[in-house]
Amino acid sequence: MNSTSGVDQILGQIRALRQQTPTVRSEAPAALEGSKPLNGFADLFKQSIEAVEKTDETSGQLKEAFIRGDSTVSLAQVMVASQKADITFRGVVEVRNKMIDAYREVMRMSV
Repeated sequence: MNSTSGVDQILGQIRALRQQTPTVRSEAPAALEGSKPLNGFADLFKQSIEAVEKTDETSGQLKEAFIRGDSTVSLAQVMVASQKADITFRGVVEVRNKMIDAYREVMRMSV
């Protein structure tokens, strides 16, 4: 297979996937509902980072409340919030890593 037909094949696959994929506006994650409308991937990624920050902030507040001895906060709540913050952070880092890999792959392509 020569490089031109390979690129054409990949572009065809991308176009087919694009047609199958719902728009970002109608399929926004539940955590982002009520936010401003999304204009593209950059906005979605930015709002995802903001959601991670909010999750981490909530986890920190629960930790502080537990340390202060607040009787309304249990150790289980603190641990669940901490794990949730960790998982959301790892998810965003993985998306970032995949974006960087994709960028590098595109940069290696010869035109």
